[in-house]
Amino acid sequence: MSIFDDLKGKAEGLIKGNEEAIKDGIEKAGDVVDSKTGDKFKGQVDQVQQAASDFVDGANK
Repeated sequence: MSIFDDLKGKAEGLIKGNEEAIKDGIEKAGDVVDSKTGDKFKGQVDQVQQAASDFVDGANK
């Protein structure tokens, strides 16, 4: 098992039961980045937000 597998397992354990709060935090963090950059990187920020939310959703399985 690599260190990344270990970290992923620990992250999944922390996510369980806190999914909605984490996803809300992801959304708020992206909004802050968008406001600070004047939406210059909105497309990239949206992609990262989606990927992070998908990870949270996948951690439940």
